[in-house]
Amino acid sequence: MKEKEEGVMAMYRESLPEEYFDEPDTTNHLAWSLLTIVAALVVWLLISLSNAENQRHALLTKACQDRVFPAETDLKCLTMVRTRDHWWQHVYYALTHPRD
Repeated sequence: MKEKEEGVMAMYRESLPEEYFDEPDTTNHLAWSLLTIVAALVVWLLISLSNAENQRHALLTKACQDRVFPAETDLKCLTMVRTRDHWWQHVYYALTHPRD
């Protein structure tokens, strides 16, 4: 039975093109892994920057001022407030006004 299987495998092996055998893998896995990690880090930093600028702008405009105690800040509101229409507006403002 083993001889029959070897004969069948030899038939398939002979039908493969010549360049299929001993073809080196040219993919640079380290570079692609680093690129993926850096892209994920950039996305994470953009999300964090957008959230921080959103909360900073909410505190600046007093959008989350507590109604019962005006001197206090409503922390639940601060986590859910949207002070600008889009996330990229927060990122743009934070990147162009680093000292504000």
